Amino acid sequence: MNTLIFELPDGSTRSVDVVQVLNAGYAGRSQEDVAAHVEELAALGVPAPSTTPALYPVSPYLAQQTGWVGVQHGRTSGEAEWALIVAEDGELLLTAACDHTDRDLEVHGVAWSKNAGPDVLSTRAWRLEDVRTRLDAFTLRAWVVHGGEEREIQNGTAGELLPPDYWVDLLVERGDLVPGTVLISGTIPMAEGVDQFGDGWRVELGDPATGDTIGLAYAVVPMAEPIG
Repeated sequence: MNTLIFELPDGSTRSVDVVQVLNAGYAGRSQEDVAAHVEELAALGVPAPSTTPALYPVSPYLAQQTGWVGVQHGRTSGEAEWALIVAEDGELLLTAACDHTDRDLEVHGVAWSKNAGPDVLSTRAWRLEDVRTRLDAFTLRAWVVHGGEEREIQNGTAGELLPPDYWVDLLVERGDLVPGTVLISGTIPMAEGVDQFGDGWRVELGDPATGDTIGLAYAVVPMAEPIG
């Protein structure tokens, strides 16, 4: 069983035994912009989804709180996201996440690429109920690391994405809003001209009303060469 532990603002902790992980895709608030993005990806060989927004189940062990991610080649990268977690008592938590994706595999299938890397989550979280009314204003930022130097690659707000309540309603309808569920939000656009293939990623989800931020960072570590 994969267990995640989150520290809340009051100093208490929540332990969550993960039973399912769901990665949202093409989850922008403006579905017109999403349609344009689908066309851009299609030009790069990434197959279009049958519907938007999309939802991709991935293996529960891929939800990780880790400081490093092992990769098989140099064309993998993260994505700044938020994560919704259903705790054991049904309480909904919100944290920062980074969906590390295999870009070479993505052209063969987005669902496959999502299962080829972990969803890295912060060790801190907010109660969704405490931040729900101001969540659209939350900042969502990411930096990619090259040779020890960070470059900002994503800078936007949670309001650019479909809100947690959209996914809560969908999960209730599907019968999937169960303890141990982790839902990853989908991401915001990357800055043009910034190389996404680095040796580390850092993500922050920030609350401008309080100045509080929840973040994570990890190194991207090449695996050993295979034998055979």
